[in-house]
Amino acid sequence: MIASNLEVFLRAFSRPMQTAVLRHPPASSVGRARSGDSEALSERFTMYDIKCDTHTHTLYSRHAFSTIAENVKEAADTGLELLGSTDHFSAMLWPDYENAKNYQYLANAPATWPRTWMGVTLLAGCEVDIVGLDGALFGENIPNTASIVGDAYKEPTTLYEHTTRQMDYVIASVHGKSFIGDASRVALTDMYIQALSKPKVFILGHVGRTGLDVDYHALAEAAKAMHKCLEVNEHSFGFPWSGGGNKDRCRQILAACAEVGCQITIATDAHIAPHIGKFEETEKLLTEVGFPEELIASRDREHFLAALKESGVKDLLTK
Repeated sequence: MIASNLEVFLRAFSRPMQTAVLRHPPASSVGRARSGDSEALSERFTMYDIKCDTHTHTLYSRHAFSTIAENVKEAADTGLELLGSTDHFSAMLWPDYENAKNYQYLANAPATWPRTWMGVTLLAGCEVDIVGLDGALFGENIPNTASIVGDAYKEPTTLYEHTTRQMDYVIASVHGKSFIGDASRVALTDMYIQALSKPKVFILGHVGRTGLDVDYHALAEAAKAMHKCLEVNEHSFGFPWSGGGNKDRCRQILAACAEVGCQITIATDAHIAPHIGKFEETEKLLTEVGFPEELIASRDREHFLAALKESGVKDLLTK
């Protein structure tokens, strides 16, 4: 009996200890990770506590699975301060993609949704496709001459202007790449810069996931000059066919942004409510490279709204 109890005792104390997760380490520890201990450091604790999720999708995007109410509730339950709902504005959604009737949800959301819902600040935007090497965005070349009931507009506009006019901000991303061809690194970098320069665009979405050969340093410098953001999102690490390339590219983006002082946003690109506010892999990467917390525009509501105002895209701070 004594031997048996001793064996139990030894087995219990020979088990690997579980690592604690500390979400609020001393600020002085941010950025101290050395290359030799970065992996162990990222496993021991997460240095960041991101309070905004600025890239999310609802059922409207067709390949997403939750309503806006479900997303807001998840954000509230997760402890987020701000949620950005950014459904796709893209030809991928509808066969008759030039018809403005298909985009009533996006166009009307900013004036319909409450600004504060379940204690969460709710922003209404979209994720628009970049569709040309000149930085052209989906809908910019599609005329919008009549209302959804067929009444002609006195001053015709474009589908892009009609849909995004009231939005808080726009994320510009590359999805379909048929227009890319054999474009050079310089051309692809300029494409992103031109897209980001559009007045409503505040963020370049998942640049590290497209696999395009881009000069991240030049892109970060341009974004900084415009007071706008590059995005690293959690969804980028959920693609097994990337072979680790997405993480490597995101690491390069973080390094470039840290070097030039360009702000970034951290987001999930969630397509279902339970993913909202879950930044585990992204936070590990931030910790690994010791990314400066002060350059994360989405770290809390106050800083995101301040960055949005500084960019000239939208002022939600002035009453």
